[in-house]
Amino acid sequence: MTAAWIAADWGTSNLRLWAIGSEGEVIGRDSSSSGMGTLAPEGYEPALLALAEKYLGDGPTDVLVCGMAGAKQGWVEAPYASAPCKPSGLAPVSAPTNDPRLRVRILPGVSQQDPADVMRGEETQVAGFLAGNPDFDGILCLPGTHSKWVHVSAGEIVSFRTFMTGELFSLLSSQSVLRHSLHGEGWDDSAFAEAASEAMSRPERLGSSLFSLRAASLLTGLAPGTARARLSGMLIGLELAAARPYWLGQRVALIGGPLLTEPYAKALAAQGLAPETHDGDNLALAGLTAARMALV
Repeated sequence: MTAAWIAADWGTSNLRLWAIGSEGEVIGRDSSSSGMGTLAPEGYEPALLALAEKYLGDGPTDVLVCGMAGAKQGWVEAPYASAPCKPSGLAPVSAPTNDPRLRVRILPGVSQQDPADVMRGEETQVAGFLAGNPDFDGILCLPGTHSKWVHVSAGEIVSFRTFMTGELFSLLSSQSVLRHSLHGEGWDDSAFAEAASEAMSRPERLGSSLFSLRAASLLTGLAPGTARARLSGMLIGLELAAARPYWLGQRVALIGGPLLTEPYAKALAAQGLAPETHDGDNLALAGLTAARMALV
């Protein structure tokens, strides 16, 4: 089936693609592990064609891309809009292609000067959220490798902060002494809740609390699933402690898949909040669609 246009979310680890039909319907969804982290600039077009070629016709097909393909190390650098700004505050940048069937444009990211911060891809999910919730005034939390807390008001990104929570979990569980205690299945909700609460109230104890996971594994046979839940709770609790000015007394919406949003929802519920939850993939497509409509 030939696509009228193609939407793509190009992250550090993965490429997600939606083929859009002439009536705006999704006629195909594809993904690959060809993320920005694995590609040189000359590798982007082949990686895109591997997923998109079956949707291309004889003439040029518009491809609108958000995310890390626009990073300095990506396909072509797309500039940052400076917050406060609309989520799609600048025009997209054309990417060089050899195949005449492709016409690729990459959406810009958003930057913040003080404190210094940047986002690429999340702003498109914010745009998708605002397309369905134009009067929203509050906080959007996008958990992930680099979690974002975004203050949105009057249709603009007012400010935001990034936390390396997911990357810290990955590094600690794979490259620190804790790796010996975390391999295994299972999860312990009560251990997660206790660790999150302790980290929020006593964040200065994190270094000691982390090593206690290893010690408990050696001395009491702490189950790997419980250890993983505690580690996740510690790091998310630490994030929530630092992000308290964002969420305290605010309307909060979580954006992402259940695996990412559920722990945050539970930790916030323990603080008396009832956050909304929205699917990140759907909002990425909604944001790309809104950007596409603004271009035609």
